[in-house]
Amino acid sequence: MNVEKIQEGHIFLIDKPLDWTSFDVVNKIRWNIRKAYNLKKIKVGHAGTLDPKATGLLLVCTGKWTKRIDEYQAQEKTYTGTIKLGATTPTYDLESEEDQTFPIDHITNEKILEATQQFVGEIQQFPPMHSAIKVDGKRLYELAREGQEIERKSRTIAIQDFKITRIDLPYVDFEVNCSKGTYIRSLAYDFGKALKSGGYLTALRRTKIGEFDVLNAENLAFEQSYFEKENN
Repeated sequence: MNVEKIQEGHIFLIDKPLDWTSFDVVNKIRWNIRKAYNLKKIKVGHAGTLDPKATGLLLVCTGKWTKRIDEYQAQEKTYTGTIKLGATTPTYDLESEEDQTFPIDHITNEKILEATQQFVGEIQQFPPMHSAIKVDGKRLYELAREGQEIERKSRTIAIQDFKITRIDLPYVDFEVNCSKGTYIRSLAYDFGKALKSGGYLTALRRTKIGEFDVLNAENLAFEQSYFEKENN
């Protein structure tokens, strides 16, 4: 791939590793492009944030293709993951420690399968307090780190499918097909509440964005050798 192609526009399918932010991935790709092609400036952006504790498909666009980011973000997404029932965390995932515990003795496999139905279709969802949404010019996660809990507005999202793929209490594996703007962390939290218990994510992986599949994605180890090879 030559420098003109990079500048004109390219899309990288990246399998984001655990504990990397989406911006970490973008910065690494931008740095490698600059080094390989001796570019001072290059537009690079991602289409749809993945939380640090999530892995999987991240679309990274360069050049003029960054103008298509909104188009990619609007596409349906597929996730797989694991919910731990019987407890909650402030961030709704493993980024924080458990703060409350709840009984799970009353939860049966049948109740778990039944509970998924109330989340299929268009539903109202509240974003987590630990999210990047801005309120009065400040990120919610910044307010949360200051110990503030503020009222959040619900948003309409669409969940096309919510499948339970394995039950081994307190853990439940799932697959979800959903619209843009869906917080899977909030889904885990609300799912626990629907079962009259608690719930939070212990694993999350994005497998698809529209027609793009993580099976066709590269891991970050390819980056430096890829650009060096293509630049020779």
